Amino acid sequence: MHTPEIQMPQAGRRRGRYSDEFKRQVIAACLEPGVSTAAIALANGLNANLARRWVAESAQRSDTRLSKTATTLAPVHTNPAFIPVKFESVPPAPAILQADIRIELQHGATTVHIHWPLSASSQCAQWVREVLA
Repeated sequence: MHTPEIQMPQAGRRRGRYSDEFKRQVIAACLEPGVSTAAIALANGLNANLARRWVAESAQRSDTRLSKTATTLAPVHTNPAFIPVKFESVPPAPAILQADIRIELQHGATTVHIHWPLSASSQCAQWVREVLA
């Protein structure tokens, strides 16, 4: 992991103010993906808590600017317009296809067609189990 080193504003300064440009550079370095805020702070002679505070304050300022900008925009309509949806009617299947179960059995040259009422499907299943047993 590469931690960029940012030049301190004035050498020998232990406590005091940092320039806005220096803070922007530290904040930008801390916001890079995969970079540790503590590593950036250490590389630049800062306390990690101070660097975290600068990043948090920067985020708050950005949020405040965004909320002020959002209030000057046109209002957002929360009620969408009614959109009618048309469904195509599906023609009903022929009654003979819906009303029964069709089974075709072949044994040699003989073919047997069986039509079982759909309402008696459990009896049909039992009959098929008996035939196949």
